[in-house]
Amino acid sequence: MRLIGLDPGLRSTGWGVIEVDGNRLRHIGHGAIKVAGGRSLAERLCELFDGVAAVVAAQRPMEAAVEETFVNINPGSTLKLGQARGVVLLAPARAGLPVFEYAANLVKKSVVGGGHADKRQIAMMVGRLLPGVEATADAADALAVAICHAHHRATAKRVEATL
Repeated sequence: MRLIGLDPGLRSTGWGVIEVDGNRLRHIGHGAIKVAGGRSLAERLCELFDGVAAVVAAQRPMEAAVEETFVNINPGSTLKLGQARGVVLLAPARAGLPVFEYAANLVKKSVVGGGHADKRQIAMMVGRLLPGVEATADAADALAVAICHAHHRATAKRVEATL
């Protein structure tokens, strides 16, 4: 089963794709979608959607997993991050994929063993779980989301539309 993990951000959204066969994980690809600054929020969200949609189309995963939004002290920043996360949830959903979400602490606990690991620890453990992979922070975080989903698929919370 091919899974994509997504780590939402308005400036840089990480993505990581793995294949799962039983308890074996295999790295397929990773990267980050960089969104140009200096443009309107709507234009940046559109660019983000197009970037995630292109990665989903190229990588052809069967399921997507997205990290839940971290609440920031600044409400304006939190709102913008929430809008970016909405776009990141929408792109794989529009492609017909089931989309799941995971709390940041669960992602960290699943990969590092503790819920308060820093980005450096996550990148190091991703490299251990997927030998030979050297991913930068955003892509390593996205691979960690994919690994978390591989471990918790059976009990995962699928994103449901509620109004």
